[in-house]
Amino acid sequence: METFESLVRAEFTPENTYLNTASNALLPARTVAALDAAARLRAAGRPLDPLFADVEACRAAYARLAGVPVERVAAGATVALYSSLVAASLPPGAEVLTADDDFTSVLNPFHARGDLKVRAVPLERLADAVRPDTALVAVSAAQSADGRIADLPALREAARSHGARTYVDFSQAAGWLPVEADAYDYSVAITFKWLLGPHGAAFLVVPEDFGDLVPVQAGWVAGEDPWASCYGPVAELAHSARRFDASPALFSYAGLRASLALLEEIGVDAVRAHDLALADRFRAGLATLGHAPLPAPGSPIVSVPGLGRLQPELSAAGIQVSNRAGNLRASFHLYNTAADVDRLLDALSG
Repeated sequence: METFESLVRAEFTPENTYLNTASNALLPARTVAALDAAARLRAAGRPLDPLFADVEACRAAYARLAGVPVERVAAGATVALYSSLVAASLPPGAEVLTADDDFTSVLNPFHARGDLKVRAVPLERLADAVRPDTALVAVSAAQSADGRIADLPALREAARSHGARTYVDFSQAAGWLPVEADAYDYSVAITFKWLLGPHGAAFLVVPEDFGDLVPVQAGWVAGEDPWASCYGPVAELAHSARRFDASPALFSYAGLRASLALLEEIGVDAVRAHDLALADRFRAGLATLGHAPLPAPGSPIVSVPGLGRLQPELSAAGIQVSNRAGNLRASFHLYNTAADVDRLLDALSG
């Protein structure tokens, strides 16, 4: 029987100490093989039907991960695309409540409208800041900059009590944090971080009745019968969330199918326990060195003020982390080990 350790070691062989999943993940070996096979299929001129089947397999896998029926999952490419779709659904003058300095792809489409009232508050005050005239609350489940986790249950209850909709970005959470997509009106996630996939794939979960979303971006893939929707206006939109699909980056989904299969084999709970144990080990080591990370309990993302300047030096030494606004950001995922943590701590102690 394969264990967590054996599954991971068979899939990942990094040449350095990679602690930067919050930027993008390492690709599993099976994903690299799937990408190669997809490219060779196209190069050989064979039918692309298997690649379109990969899109549907990924949609179903994400639906299982998110705990919703597959009919409620749309497949696209970016968070910004789906944020724009949600923004387009709001009436002029609607208030959108956001967290200070959340990731741009979550925020900017609402600002770009020009006729919405976008109000930002500190993440910790988000639930308390919902008011009767709030139309939508948009927030990342885990903050990209420092790993802080939003109090989503409190936000959900506050939004419901005031009749506001919710839009949650799980890009920095899906893959290690349980995704209860049914608890929110809309949720989104790109897949090249904690879901271990290539760039170019994203999922949107919508309500059963689609909420107020209008498929303004609909192309041929959004038709109930896509191959009969290639010319002229789409005569019949898909009866499912597929009406919000964007034309898929087929290679990305071919690779993603393998990545999601690996995560299902290991299990999100096991990944979460592993990731958080490493992050806590790093936090404890930082304390012995006299450094205090930004508070982000229960997160595998650790951000240390003032040490971002060391990122080039660490990179040259084979330790990959990020510099975010002067803070050193390390992020720990299933392919990392205690030795990786200790190597970073040793480098910081020098």
